[in-house]
Amino acid sequence: MTWGEEDVSFQAMALAVIKTGGKQYLVSEGDALDIERIEGAKTPLNFTDVLMVDDGKETKVGMPLVEKAVVEAEVVAEKRDPKVIVFKMKRRKRYRKTQGHRQNKLRIKITKITA
Repeated sequence: MTWGEEDVSFQAMALAVIKTGGKQYLVSEGDALDIERIEGAKTPLNFTDVLMVDDGKETKVGMPLVEKAVVEAEVVAEKRDPKVIVFKMKRRKRYRKTQGHRQNKLRIKITKITA
């Protein structure tokens, strides 16, 4: 390929920014990601809190959400993160407290982005 030629093998990929579990994720079709567990999650999951959609030709940015935009996903697995140790101590007071925490996660695969 020389300078100025277009790469015809490049295909525009649909991208979206979704909000779930207090976090925002940049996703495209076929992506697998771990999110905070949603109680009673069944396949297919529909995310309607879509902040931005890009289909390769046009970018839609919501204020705050894009209207009629839906990101569909399927549940792949439920899992738990590794244990995090929480240790509290007050010196010279004989106070020590150790506690562990494991976060529940949901592995999903993005199947479809519609705007």
